[in-house]
Amino acid sequence: MSTLQRIVALLDRLGDDRGDVLRVEGEGGLSHASGLPVAEVEALLRGEQVASAAESGADAVEARHRRVLDRILFLRATRLRPSTDGQRRVYSLAEIAAGAGTSPQWLDKMIKTGKAPNLDHAAGIAQFFGERIEFLVAEPAEALDRVLRDIHNELLERAFERQDRDLRRLKDMGTAPDPNPELGVVGYAARALAEVPDDTAQPLIALIESVARRAREERAREARGE
Repeated sequence: MSTLQRIVALLDRLGDDRGDVLRVEGEGGLSHASGLPVAEVEALLRGEQVASAAESGADAVEARHRRVLDRILFLRATRLRPSTDGQRRVYSLAEIAAGAGTSPQWLDKMIKTGKAPNLDHAAGIAQFFGERIEFLVAEPAEALDRVLRDIHNELLERAFERQDRDLRRLKDMGTAPDPNPELGVVGYAARALAEVPDDTAQPLIALIESVARRAREERAREARGE
């Protein structure tokens, strides 16, 4: 299962909006986070191939240099500096150079010639904008998957936290004869497993929750006459 498929499964389980979590455009969207153009992100999400430097018709070294430079310019255009008037503006070459340990003249020449910086300077520029060197050098599919993995890990942590809360709540109920009917089959299962160690109970509850969700979806389809 791909990272995207795992994210979709977790979103369904948590009841979150896919359009919000997997938003492509805008600050914090997948394009912004990966450094990829919107069109490339959308193509990758559809499962389409995006040509890497080695697969393109251009010289591989030149194409890699172009990618690094494009992403440096992307960072400069999208990671803006707050100003005293409440607006945000691009960082000057002098500001970037001071933070990256190089000179404005060198940065200007790099942009004009299209030649990528060495790894030390590239890492310094990426760090200035709060990113790792991987942001500048990763192939398109790898760049997007890096962002998707971070999203998946955050969702997975939320899912575990929710299960932990549910287990604690059900354990606190003890042997009460009338458990909350809103808990449904998953709640009853969690209550039945209240004395089972969490690392054993949680996968079982997740499985039961998945089966229960599919059963609800099937009943809903039958009710619609599909």
